[in-house]
Amino acid sequence: MESISVFEIIKVGIGPSSSHTMGPWNAAENFLKQIKTNHRINDVKEVYVEFFGSLAKTGIGHGTDVAGMLGLSGENFKKIDTSLIDEKINTIKTQNQLILGGEKKIPFIYGKHLVLNMNKSLDYHPNGMIFKAIFEDGKILEQDYYSVGGGFVATKNENSMQKTCIRTLYPCHSGEDILRNVEKLEFTNISDLVFLNEESWRTKTETKTEALYIWNQIKECVYKGISKDGILPGGLNVSRRASALNRKLLGDATWSSMDEWYQKVADAEENFNNINKWVSCFALAVNEENASFGRIITAPTNGASGVIPAVLMYSQAFTEHRGEDSIIRFLLVAGEIGTLFKKNATISAAMGGCQAEIGVSSAMAAAGLTEIMGGTPAQVLMAAEIAMEHHLGMTCDPIAGLVQIPCIERNSMGAMKAITAANIAIESDPSKARVTLDEVIQSMWETALSMNSRFKETSEGGLAIAVNVAEC
Repeated sequence: MESISVFEIIKVGIGPSSSHTMGPWNAAENFLKQIKTNHRINDVKEVYVEFFGSLAKTGIGHGTDVAGMLGLSGENFKKIDTSLIDEKINTIKTQNQLILGGEKKIPFIYGKHLVLNMNKSLDYHPNGMIFKAIFEDGKILEQDYYSVGGGFVATKNENSMQKTCIRTLYPCHSGEDILRNVEKLEFTNISDLVFLNEESWRTKTETKTEALYIWNQIKECVYKGISKDGILPGGLNVSRRASALNRKLLGDATWSSMDEWYQKVADAEENFNNINKWVSCFALAVNEENASFGRIITAPTNGASGVIPAVLMYSQAFTEHRGEDSIIRFLLVAGEIGTLFKKNATISAAMGGCQAEIGVSSAMAAAGLTEIMGGTPAQVLMAAEIAMEHHLGMTCDPIAGLVQIPCIERNSMGAMKAITAANIAIESDPSKARVTLDEVIQSMWETALSMNSRFKETSEGGLAIAVNVAEC
């Protein structure tokens, strides 16, 4: 088994879904590269894309169709001006044409060249799609792709992660591996081990730089979220709440920049109730941005992108465990825990329900927080186990296929559970624990395999059918 960098788990993304937006977008970009490898963009006559299973059933609400069109247009979700997305999509639909790869105009009729097939699923994975290009000389290029969670895509023969996975000096494919390697190297914390293994991809300085870049992106996303009022897109008429909560908590305070706002948050009145509200505010802010096609940090998915920012912001604003070193160590350990779930279970809600997203992110955040609170390696793993244990069986049942209800509030709850799990672990003796992290990961995977497909991001069960959308 190859190792995965923590920055493949915690990375820059775009809302509203890592598997249903980023994955199809990456697949479209990969298909363009495949065209360029053996042909030319200018030789393409038409392009077709068909989405199946979960991608189709919640495709509109998750922006799967939007991602497909923008990806084929040659746009990059890390660079695109997100405020122009609606305009770009409207142009494609009204003009019935698409500029393939940003180079050639081709006919593109929504519903003909892009199809959401809700009656069929591909065998390999519930998030399946097929891209097809027809060339001027009549030749056809066809490729199936599968969005396997966290923005990663695969074909039946190759996973996109294979290009970035390598064998590290001290492989950590399980919690047991982590503890064994920490002991072998005589390290006192897990972040030192992760630092060492990350040198297989980049220097230690580059790792620190990337982690601090992630932190800055987190702050920017939260700041954007608390700076906007109004209704989230999609038709459910869900109101943004982070901005109002932020104003209520800060009272009459004013600010002119992100840094000034952040300082006012750190200086705000500290009591248990207010801190709880701030944690919710941070999570809500991120996930409201995610629901609006905003740029966020995928950690490990978009639907769960508010948990780690909320817990990390909490640690930096309201605890003594603050500063660049703590930020870096938090993210490294959180990311490493995420790799364990990726390799041994799943981080895709279409495969495992919301336990695979909110549950994993909560486990990651709990581990990161315990690390910077001075927890032992065993306590760090215990915190992750506790957090996941109390998400087992959580379904993914978004109303109208939108990453809004119950997704946004679940991030606040996942963050609260992570903080609680860290506090419990710090005060516990891991040697007396009856359940290990590896065992809870196995249990999560078994639960995922047993879960009815209606509760795996199809909007065919749970809240998705219990609530009358027309009345929302």
